[in-house]
Amino acid sequence: MNYGDLTSSEVVDAMRGATLIWPIGGLEQHGPHLPLSIDYDIPVALAHEVASRVDGYVLPGQPVSARSLPQSGGGLHFPGTVHLRGTTFINYLTDALRSLEPLQLGRLVVINGHYENEAFVFEALDECRGDSEILAFSWWSLVDDDWVAEHVPGFPGWHAEHAGVTETSLMMHLRPEVVRPARPDHETPPRAGIYVHPLDAKRMSTDGVLSRTSGASAELGKRLFHHVVDNAVDLIESGYGMR
Repeated sequence: MNYGDLTSSEVVDAMRGATLIWPIGGLEQHGPHLPLSIDYDIPVALAHEVASRVDGYVLPGQPVSARSLPQSGGGLHFPGTVHLRGTTFINYLTDALRSLEPLQLGRLVVINGHYENEAFVFEALDECRGDSEILAFSWWSLVDDDWVAEHVPGFPGWHAEHAGVTETSLMMHLRPEVVRPARPDHETPPRAGIYVHPLDAKRMSTDGVLSRTSGASAELGKRLFHHVVDNAVDLIESGYGMR
């Protein structure tokens, strides 16, 4: 059920006590084989599938993100990335979230798909906590370590999985028509938590890919997608597993 399909006269009753899911993504380079919209496409698809399982509503997705960093998204060295400054992004999210407070939601679920968004999303949520329950996560945070060990040998860490096996596989499952045939590999993924300026983009990535794409498949993407959905539904239905 789409929040945007409701009318103004319907929205108060529909949202009172309801679960509302907000996918937040980004538009940035993902190598020569994936579309700019992947960080948006994945959380939107997850949001709709989770909503169908928990009888929830989906708020229209947020496509613009905090800026990409060199060691996790390749930075701004490739064309096509659209971003906001961190302070602007926090203020935008905070204002949008506060506008929902009069609706008396039962639960707000935020699904993030862009690595650099995470801290900004959490800060915005902290700025406007109301009476509604809040569950916010990046989709990869719901991927079990055992699942990764079994399905993604030589996994470089989520910071370096940008445009790699998991994202490529998810898009081969969700939107195969926009996945190009190139499958570049980068043999020396960057370390997490290090910022370098100026950046040698060729040393940091292979055409914007920070790790490996070989081994990606639609079947792997399907398994990963439903793994994340199952874990998200479990979190929601169990009270987030925290009580």
